[in-house]
Amino acid sequence: MPWALKLSKGFKLAANTGSQVNDLTAGELLGRAADLVPILKSRAAHNEELRRIPDETVQDILSAGLYRIGVPPRFGGLDVDYSLVLDVGAELGRGCGSSSWCYSVWAVHGCMVGHWALQAQEEVFAGGPDVLISSSLNTGISRAEPISGGYRVTGHWEFSSGCDAAGWVMLGVEGIGERSWALIPRSDFEIVDNWFVSGLRGTGSKDIVVEDAFVPAHRVLNVNRAGDGDWTGWEIHGQDRYRMPIPVLLGWDLVAPMIGIAQGMIDEFTARLIGTSGPGKTAESPAIQIRLSEAAAEVDAARVFLRHDIREMFDKAKAGESFSPLERARYRRDKAFITQLCLRSVNRLFDLSGGHALFDSSSLQRFHRDAHAVSHRDGLIMELGGSQYGKVALGLEADGRI
Repeated sequence: MPWALKLSKGFKLAANTGSQVNDLTAGELLGRAADLVPILKSRAAHNEELRRIPDETVQDILSAGLYRIGVPPRFGGLDVDYSLVLDVGAELGRGCGSSSWCYSVWAVHGCMVGHWALQAQEEVFAGGPDVLISSSLNTGISRAEPISGGYRVTGHWEFSSGCDAAGWVMLGVEGIGERSWALIPRSDFEIVDNWFVSGLRGTGSKDIVVEDAFVPAHRVLNVNRAGDGDWTGWEIHGQDRYRMPIPVLLGWDLVAPMIGIAQGMIDEFTARLIGTSGPGKTAESPAIQIRLSEAAAEVDAARVFLRHDIREMFDKAKAGESFSPLERARYRRDKAFITQLCLRSVNRLFDLSGGHALFDSSSLQRFHRDAHAVSHRDGLIMELGGSQYGKVALGLEADGRI
């Protein structure tokens, strides 16, 4: 029986305890993620058929304690470096891009809840630390009517990854300040099953509909001030992740799966060719050797790039330093650049993989489709995510979110 399935049976976590998980080191958690890779790979086709993360995969991620890396320790989370979320996301991506994507999104949302008023945090984690939270952070087609004690919210939002397993959703809402997010429980939103796509099929990134739901004021967050003047998260939790603006930290959770997808492509491409010989696409082909070398170097560079920026961000947060507009624009640029670097790596190998890579039974075509799906996110396109850096570097005002 696979390790993760043994773990699912052996790790029965109480609502707010779970010392077997809480005592794990970062290395042990990353090891658990690595052990899940072949299992996720074996389920990848089923995942795509379901168009959402299978229940057993959700349970394995929770049982392994990986989700709790993002959850504040006050509510049963793990007191480990936030960068471990990204390392785990990249590792899981080697097996299944969709599973990695949803894990990373869930984990960062578990962290982001820590910015809300304490009452909202207590409501979200009332049932324990393993409640999952999906999102649609743009305002969609929404409206909020101020009423006594809060707001009456109605709207339709797109692209809520992992929503089928979520107990709460985090939504951008029009009409409450310049930029606000609201936390809404599962009882107050509906899921529209419309996720029929070419890549990241298993993420279940479906539409969310809310009809005339009451959202108390304490469940609304001023995004522009959280971690940037509003220090609620830092004062409650004392973790450096709450000493930086949300836009600085957000988005890396989407970059990490891309690194994993590209590494998975390299792993599969290499495994298919080791031990082959003769003319054509074999291990003895100089074209194959050069393509593999270049692709691997691109992914290695992407991983170093990400770790450098994350380390720099947390060093600044620990020192209580502010983030300049140029630094904020650079981080947004780097998220897009790393994504495009990994996309080039995936394309480089797929283009030399031959006709057999096109079959549904080949994981190469899935890595290729998933990589292109990730790279379609607006913030991960250089012309969009990278443009703000050029503006700020040339002395102009940013006209987009940084």
